[in-house]
Amino acid sequence: MHLKDLDIIVAAPPAPGWGGRYWILVKLTTSNGITGWGECYASSVGPEAMKAVITDVFDRHMAGENPENIELMFRRAYSAGFTQRPDLTVMGAFSGLEIACWDILGKARDRPVWALLGGKMNDRLRAYSYLYPLPHHDLPGFWNSPEQAAESAQHLVDRGYTAVKFDPAGPYTFRGGHMPALRDISRSVDFCKAIRDAVGDRADLLFGTHGQFTTDGAIRLAKALKPYDLLWFEEPVPPDSVAQMAQVAAATSIPVATGERLCSKAEFAPVLRNGAARILQPALGRVGGIWEAKKIAAMAEVYNAQMAPHLYAGPVEWAANIQFATSIPNLLMIETIETPFHDALIGGAIRVENGFVTPPDTPGLGITVDEALARANPYQDDKLHLEMQQAPCDYQQDNQFEGGAPTTRR
Repeated sequence: MHLKDLDIIVAAPPAPGWGGRYWILVKLTTSNGITGWGECYASSVGPEAMKAVITDVFDRHMAGENPENIELMFRRAYSAGFTQRPDLTVMGAFSGLEIACWDILGKARDRPVWALLGGKMNDRLRAYSYLYPLPHHDLPGFWNSPEQAAESAQHLVDRGYTAVKFDPAGPYTFRGGHMPALRDISRSVDFCKAIRDAVGDRADLLFGTHGQFTTDGAIRLAKALKPYDLLWFEEPVPPDSVAQMAQVAAATSIPVATGERLCSKAEFAPVLRNGAARILQPALGRVGGIWEAKKIAAMAEVYNAQMAPHLYAGPVEWAANIQFATSIPNLLMIETIETPFHDALIGGAIRVENGFVTPPDTPGLGITVDEALARANPYQDDKLHLEMQQAPCDYQQDNQFEGGAPTTRR
């Protein structure tokens, strides 16, 4: 058995678009006709350019290879161009292709992927969700409304969720870390208070920032949020500022989480070594794939750190997260996104029930991708999956961040 054919589909989730503007799905077919699906997480180049990168990575490092030889193929891609270091775009391409290899291997052996990763460690996976607007909420006002956020949190907790995530402290600017505006700090406090009042002790609060603050700005915000007993303070400074993130972690009792923008064990190791975070959030469609995530989880065990796989993509990466999470001993929780399109694309194969996911026992990733549905929703815009604003933080007017991939369509 060897890898023979590659197909790439760039699908655009319909409104409201949670999960990003587009999802890059890859389909590999072997010489004996077994197909495997993977997903490449958000890339730093446009989807057409990314398709060319994915094709090059496959043709150069994987075509004709036995899909079992994941370590060999990883080393080829990781070392390409005389680099031997994590390249964001190459790793993003390889990650989706690697996930598809595991799907193939599971199907070839008639076993779920988790059975090939050391077996089932977790029978149920605790899930959390970002706070999305309910049908009667208004956009874009939802993103700055503590009251509507609290209502969304209450809705999730009533459905069994025990953790909710929100990020009211924007903006996300390409200018690097900034000092938060006082009104942004006040709004963040208002969000925490309203959500805590709504859910009480039935759910953990997860505070996202996506790396937009200076070290002192992050510490200042953390002090304001301390009374609300947050489970984590996510990526408080830019992701490559490891020593500075460690300073934030040392200055607050709120656990620091990071990882959605990191690639490979080489970038996670300094985070652990410097005490910058003990909650790691790899995105499997970017970090190097399932096998690389297993290595990171093993490193994290040594530092008494936990894993919380990140998801802002489609259901194929979600399926990979579930297989990975099922197999590790230091799982905290997994991120989920529930939309009709996510559900339909995999035929309802995976569901959140009472706030938990039960790992599938079916072969491979445990899903069947509706290829016709994916092709019927092509991406036809020129924007990236996620984008940061160019304007700086506004210290006079409200800063407005529309969560995820904003859309005016409903």
